[in-house]
Amino acid sequence: MPKYPRIREQHIAVFGESGSGKTVLVSSFFGPTQEGSYSNDLWDLVADDTGQGNRLSQNYLGMRDRATAPMPTRFAATTYYFSVKLKGGDNPAGKRRPFDALRIAWHDYPGEWFEESPSSEEEAHRRVDTFRSLLRSDVALFLVDGQKLLDYKGEEERYLKSLLTNFRQSLLRLREDLLADEDRLVEFPRIWVLALSKTDLFPDWDIYSFRDLVIGKAAEHIEALRATLQDLVDTPEALSVGEDLMLLSSAKFELSSSAPEPVEIDVTQRVGLDLILPVASMLPLERRVQWNERMEIPRKVLETLADGAETLAVALTAGKSIGVDKLVARIPVVGPLASRAALPALIASAKMGGMQLKQMNAQARENHDYLTATLTQFKLDLDQGALDKLLIRSPK
Repeated sequence: MPKYPRIREQHIAVFGESGSGKTVLVSSFFGPTQEGSYSNDLWDLVADDTGQGNRLSQNYLGMRDRATAPMPTRFAATTYYFSVKLKGGDNPAGKRRPFDALRIAWHDYPGEWFEESPSSEEEAHRRVDTFRSLLRSDVALFLVDGQKLLDYKGEEERYLKSLLTNFRQSLLRLREDLLADEDRLVEFPRIWVLALSKTDLFPDWDIYSFRDLVIGKAAEHIEALRATLQDLVDTPEALSVGEDLMLLSSAKFELSSSAPEPVEIDVTQRVGLDLILPVASMLPLERRVQWNERMEIPRKVLETLADGAETLAVALTAGKSIGVDKLVARIPVVGPLASRAALPALIASAKMGGMQLKQMNAQARENHDYLTATLTQFKLDLDQGALDKLLIRSPK
């Protein structure tokens, strides 16, 4: 019997209005990894559902080969499951690692559901059930549609106010059903990342251009959304809303002034998609340590915050690499003692950076320790995303 579970599951929820690019985003996230020319020396990305994988690949190939964007999926709530399958499972390092695959559950919430009222009681119940299904997510991506920003150039506050207010109102309508008999939700997405989709429409922008626009035009509406979310959750101070930002572009779309359809789609011109896996897996671990250092978090909240962080931290630090090997051997994988026992490993893993992180990554690759190499690479990718001005991570 293996000592540890062989699959580690992380959840990410994606919100955006209809037409904001959610289907294109997930297709461009997955599709390139299935090309014959694609290679990754650490892991393979597979769709757990073959039918879903084929549809996403078909969407991607339509963009690549025929300049055809995917058809919009109206009122369709979909959860995609992707597995990052690590290589080297038969080598000595692979046999000792705590898991062999990192599964990502990608929850796509229909944009129409926070633009339009439910058409029936059945649909209202479906909205509640769908929202409940994504409560396990640590990270939510909230998409700001680049095309809408362009359409409202000079009056961007009108679009941002509508976007944020509509979503806030939809949460207020769901509130009573979501809480049911609970005072506050313990398990809930705690990191809400504002992400600009269709960044290719703003070739001169970096993440600070986006941040300055959002703060300058919609700071009070972000604060109102934050207050609404805080009212839903236990330990509301353990919540980041709009403090993390990222730029995303699924491809570069060349448009014609005489036709609504793109005349060319360059799928090689992607922005920020390589940061989605690191954001989903590493950002919650970092934030859990940040919050734990500055506030008292109740045990029931801590056990749902960055679920599985202990396992990730142990894998990331590789135990002996930072002198916590004796501690790691005593950490239970689950249970109330896990968080307390693993705290030194959590802190060490969250704060690793710079030369130490690069050295650990190089050593893990040399030792064919594909798990530690993958997780350290994810952290390096986050750092590089910040240096490239594609990502802002909250400092608190």
